[in-house]
Amino acid sequence: MTTTEWRAARTAVSPGVRAISLDAGGITLSALLSEPTDVPPRATVVALHGGGMTAGYFDGQAHPGVSLLTLGARLGFTVLAVDRPGYGESAGTLPEGQTLAEQSATLHAALDTFAAERHTGAGVLLLAHSYGGKLALTAAADDTRRRLLGLDISGCGHRYAVDAEHLPTAEGHGSRSRNWGVLRLYPPDTFRASADVVAPMPARERAEAARWAHLFEDVAPRVRVPLRLTFAEHESWWLHDEDTVADLKRRLSGSPRVLVERLPGAGHNISLGWAARSYHLRALAFLEECLAAREVKGAVR
Repeated sequence: MTTTEWRAARTAVSPGVRAISLDAGGITLSALLSEPTDVPPRATVVALHGGGMTAGYFDGQAHPGVSLLTLGARLGFTVLAVDRPGYGESAGTLPEGQTLAEQSATLHAALDTFAAERHTGAGVLLLAHSYGGKLALTAAADDTRRRLLGLDISGCGHRYAVDAEHLPTAEGHGSRSRNWGVLRLYPPDTFRASADVVAPMPARERAEAARWAHLFEDVAPRVRVPLRLTFAEHESWWLHDEDTVADLKRRLSGSPRVLVERLPGAGHNISLGWAARSYHLRALAFLEECLAAREVKGAVR
């Protein structure tokens, strides 16, 4: 099945954003797509949401300035926000979700379909949040096609700041204060506007969350692309003190460049808050740096 317009009922979207479906090796994934007007994209940003959210996380409706999809397209990039396996259109066929290894294979199959049908520019940046960051790292480690330009990840580290019993369960998405931080960090009406992008966290995903530190040990040295990690000022799911960050960077030994930044005035759900535009602009600036580095490398050859 080719990429088609997904006409199922879903949340409101910003102007220029549309819902599509992607064939991922026989699995149908839903996604939101925004493309530059009248010009080919310079590159493609593939956005991966966190646990208990959907692709609409990257098209926040509480304020026009928070949408990554509209900003990226205005700056010349295609932005594809994918509902990860077990969310959106695939929730019915994958009610238990998939492991990270399975999600990586499904994501790469979806990107194969997308690239076969649309111009993706110079390559793909994976921009990911929270659990989506775990998938981005896993997908980068599995990137046999060398399609990725880099990774830009927020709200994801390698050591939790909470014990395993405090991770999200079937009964809920974990601590509201840890997910959001200080409420003034978000535009008014954020929680009403974001209600439709909240979704159940699939069981296999929840079960694997507690094993992330072990999984990261295998994944980290196999990441071969530049990586930028952002921790919100009010991030409380993950440890991000200087010693922990230094250890994290050491484990990412295969990456040619690892940046770790902290974003002031932000809670865990950065892309829905007032700091969203600042974060998205920094992420797209990092993409510009990845593109420039590729140009320099090509010129040297």
